[in-house]
Amino acid sequence: MMIQIALGSGLLLASILIAGVSFWAMEVAILRFRPWLVRAPHTPKLLVVLLTAAVWILAQLTVGVWLWALTFLGLGIFPTLEEAVYFALVVFTTLGFGDILLPVDWRLLGGMASLNGLLNIGLVTAVLVETMRQIKLHQMKQIS
Repeated sequence: MMIQIALGSGLLLASILIAGVSFWAMEVAILRFRPWLVRAPHTPKLLVVLLTAAVWILAQLTVGVWLWALTFLGLGIFPTLEEAVYFALVVFTTLGFGDILLPVDWRLLGGMASLNGLLNIGLVTAVLVETMRQIKLHQMKQIS
């Protein structure tokens, strides 16, 4: 049990570190393009930011899923990469089909992967909303 908790905690921390670095990089990119973003017309630029952020977030979440999947595969929990990725994706998104299960010896990792997915999805939602809010505020300042 302690091995699962230690391993799962390490994966959670690694995933959050990856998310943090990803958010920092996205912030740097937005700051770099800020002069362009605050110039009119605003609506098409907000759409570009939204689409770019969505793709960026999808990539960041994909890295988290692969981190878990490769761990499952490395531990020999699943015989194929496809099964490991499928299980990691289903658990990370908290979909929880239940058609593929972890062995009893490793079942705590499933809950921790699910917790990781919930946390990451909450974080990316907050970052996306705050990013759009900040850009809109800067655009409004430029107008007045």
